[in-house]
Amino acid sequence: MKILFLGDSITDMSRNKETEFFYNSYGFAYPLFVEAELSTKYPHQYEVLNKGISGNRVVDLYSRIKVDCWNHNPDVVSIFIGVNDVWHGLFEGIGNGVDIERFEKVYRMLIDDTHKVLPNAKFILVAPFFLEGSATNDRMDEFVNIYKYADVVRKIANDYGFSVVDLQKKFTSLAKKDGASHYLYDGVHPTIAASKIIAEEWLKVFNTNI
Repeated sequence: MKILFLGDSITDMSRNKETEFFYNSYGFAYPLFVEAELSTKYPHQYEVLNKGISGNRVVDLYSRIKVDCWNHNPDVVSIFIGVNDVWHGLFEGIGNGVDIERFEKVYRMLIDDTHKVLPNAKFILVAPFFLEGSATNDRMDEFVNIYKYADVVRKIANDYGFSVVDLQKKFTSLAKKDGASHYLYDGVHPTIAASKIIAEEWLKVFNTNI
């Protein structure tokens, strides 16, 4: 079974984009921990591909869906996107975010077009989340819009009958206990501890529903 992860920097995490055959092609993100768990428990049964690219929004995923997804013919497609669709709209002088109506439209196009090419592929969607931190504190009033984008992901998953990895409540709770920076060092990007937690929650959904 081939599992392919699409996403932004949270999925990318400094992966080596020049190869798919060395350990660092997974980066230091949750796909590495998924690969470690599956390859340890089930040798030779799973192939994991990390196709996260830092800075991506949903429109960027759509623009590269053929080369980075369809051409690999995966059995499972995991999509984790949404933070940059909000965040990039807050950069001074750039305003390159994706409004929520377009976010939903393009997300559905991505799924529909993938279904046409890979009719047997299964999907897992990860809802975006954030915490207080150096990247979010000054614009917290706008960052809370990520909650609305997460709602869209849940809505899409419900409409298509897909599974969702929903992490906001878990990380909010953990942040109250251990501090937000222990998990998202700037409020957006995960530490190693957070990447492992994302993988654990992803695997729970995968093992239950795929």
